[in-house]
Amino acid sequence: MFKLKGILSLQVGDRTLGGADRVALLAKIDETGSITAAARALGMSYKGAWDAIDAMNNLADEPLVMRAAGGKGGGGTHLTERGRRLVETFAALEEVHRRFLEQFDTLADTSAADIKLIRSLMLRTSARNQFSGRVAAIHKGVVNDTVELELPGSNRVVANLTRESTENLGLKIGSEAIALIKASSVLLALPDSGLHLSARNQFPGTIVQVIEGPVNSDVRLQLAGGNVMAAVVTTESASQLGLRQGTPVVAVVKASSVMLGTTR
Repeated sequence: MFKLKGILSLQVGDRTLGGADRVALLAKIDETGSITAAARALGMSYKGAWDAIDAMNNLADEPLVMRAAGGKGGGGTHLTERGRRLVETFAALEEVHRRFLEQFDTLADTSAADIKLIRSLMLRTSARNQFSGRVAAIHKGVVNDTVELELPGSNRVVANLTRESTENLGLKIGSEAIALIKASSVLLALPDSGLHLSARNQFPGTIVQVIEGPVNSDVRLQLAGGNVMAAVVTTESASQLGLRQGTPVVAVVKASSVMLGTTR
């Protein structure tokens, strides 16, 4: 006998904002007014909590969480009105979801092989940069296509993928998609460096946070459209470039390092 369990997640259109763990983080931030306290209460790392917040803010139609000046040790963090409504909506939906599952307590004819297959289809990505947008252009090639995804604020992400992938994802002008970029694939340069690069993706932004480690540093920058991009660079490079909060930089990403996904 198999027990039916369900995972409730919130979506806006085709964009998935998250499930119970992310909404619990929002609720704790609203309760404590502190990202540090909220992360500690939920057993999350400070960095992991901000990764989740950046992802939600990037995917939402308007910011859910706002941070006041002061950094890790000061300032404060609070939910926007939109964020509070989201928490309230999720709580109401969870109750409806619970009652629904109670009516389908068992699936007598479901096989273990089917359960295993369903689980294998549920994929979560490790890419820290997730940007939702609409396909603005598709340049067809013999083997590979170049797809341009328009983000809020008129930023565009350019991705190279095979023609087969374009077709399998059902990409066409105007369709929604999510760009996935690993933080380690993001290079940082100073605007006045005089470098001329061949990379198709070059995003001007301003650093909002630098977390230094013994070898690598985690850098977050805010792009012109409001999205936040994460980059991992060596601590030596961060020091040589003088990277700190408020420093203007350009994030550089090769088109071949951009993955595209859809929720359909």
